[in-house]
Amino acid sequence: MDVPLVDHHCHGVARDPLDRGSLEMFLTESDRPAPAGCTTFDSLLGLAVRERCAPVLDLAAGADPDDYVARRAYLGGEEANRRLLGTAGLEALLVDTGLAGDSLLGLAELGRMSGAAVHEVVRLESVAEDLAAAGVGAAEFESAFGEALRRRVAGAVAVKSIVAYRHGLDFDPRPPSSAEVVKAAGRWLTGGRARVQDEVLLRHLLWEGLATGLPLQLHTGFGDPDENLARCDPALLTGFLRACADAGPSVLLLHCYPHHRQAAYLAAVMPHVYLDVGLAIPHVGRRAAAVLAETLELAPFHKLLYSSDAYGLAELYMLAAVSFRESLREVLGGLGARGPDRDRIAAMIGSGNARRVYRLPERG
Repeated sequence: MDVPLVDHHCHGVARDPLDRGSLEMFLTESDRPAPAGCTTFDSLLGLAVRERCAPVLDLAAGADPDDYVARRAYLGGEEANRRLLGTAGLEALLVDTGLAGDSLLGLAELGRMSGAAVHEVVRLESVAEDLAAAGVGAAEFESAFGEALRRRVAGAVAVKSIVAYRHGLDFDPRPPSSAEVVKAAGRWLTGGRARVQDEVLLRHLLWEGLATGLPLQLHTGFGDPDENLARCDPALLTGFLRACADAGPSVLLLHCYPHHRQAAYLAAVMPHVYLDVGLAIPHVGRRAAAVLAETLELAPFHKLLYSSDAYGLAELYMLAAVSFRESLREVLGGLGARGPDRDRIAAMIGSGNARRVYRLPERG
């Protein structure tokens, strides 16, 4: 079953060859290397790289990590990226540009190497932080942010928030008043902090994001150590999701694992809520089918999307896509979907839902 895939949440890929230490850091959500004498290759994700990516680079399956890194460097960043991204076989990429940088491929380069249509997702916190860096004052922040956001989303397909990292998902669901925004902006802009972490400002960004009319992506579930996992349970968003139910845009819960069952419930009972289990898929290796099956216990087929959350390594794009296709085939078969019905549901989850929610053109 060759399922067409739209990766509705991903990031840039490292342009240059990587040494072993740099590559290993992309194999973990930790911000620190493995303990002395250990390696992040000793994980389900590391095992998958050696077993499944090595042959794409002309190595035997199960290649030694040093041999893998050396072969990757010999091919060069562009060739390795081209092979691995091409093997993923993706139709479109929706790229969060909040983690941009000179070391990562730009949108055009990513599209050229992957053969996929590439679309931008604008990170709300980045827009606010750019304004702060430009010297905006507290009194002007509210209007300046609205104007800056309108400019930034021209041509974008969605907005995204990392409120889960900056505060947690247990925030007051109501939009703040203008007076509250001015006061909070004053605290932030005079506090010498580059990152916006004030709960009032983060809520303001969310509601301004919804006002663009574009779908809103929200990080939930596990990620790097910057977050508190207990405060990233999507069930904590229940009040906010109720409050924005009639605002218009869809809300997409990203990653969700290990709280994917809670997210599936929210998607089942709230028409504007969607989900994926993106970040988990490459990390859990051969257990991906179990995660998908648990998600589909409640999530309607028209509410689940595909994503990789790939960042830095083209391997993550490839592994997520290969594992998702295999796991979806296994899960749908186990749930009794056969023949044309199975193919229809797989296409819906793999790409159709994303094209509908983000208003993407059909691939010509």
